Amino acid sequence: MLSQVRVVLTAGLAALVAAAYASGQEPRRPAPQERPAPRVGGGYIPPHGPPRATPHGSAPAATEHRAPDFNGHPEAPHVHNNGEWVGHEAGDSRLHLAHPWEHGHFTGAIGANHVFRLEGGGPGRFWFAGAYFSVAPLDIAYCGDWLWDSDEIVLYDDPDDPGWYLAYNVRTGTYVHVMFLG
Repeated sequence: MLSQVRVVLTAGLAALVAAAYASGQEPRRPAPQERPAPRVGGGYIPPHGPPRATPHGSAPAATEHRAPDFNGHPEAPHVHNNGEWVGHEAGDSRLHLAHPWEHGHFTGAIGANHVFRLEGGGPGRFWFAGAYFSVAPLDIAYCGDWLWDSDEIVLYDDPDDPGWYLAYNVRTGTYVHVMFLG
């Protein structure tokens, strides 16, 4: 019986030593492609607009299409459910306006607490709450799946491009530059 107790105690001690050794090892971290992708859209509303971007020096090519940053993400500027704005860049000369705010400023409230339902139109001219907007020509390809008579959007100031707002689509999680028309 004494030998059985020794065997059990020795096995238990060996298990404790092995567990202590394993716990001191660096935990295995998943490779970047194994990490779960942040969600996009689905009702998420960013708490604030993007931070001011750092200019890259030259404008992207006019035919540029963005590659998704994760499998299943849109090939369009979008916002992750952690508030990270993907695809917002400064220094694109195609967004430069000779007369920013030539139609005035949108007088309604903007930001996360102000959700508007689109009431009609399309990228060239759409409206909600009695105000009219137009999508920047370089962003039209990014809003092809928007429902112009029912999607909910949130407007944010564009910190880098005077004369433009960013319209964020709550359903798709994508955003485009828009100009207030009046």
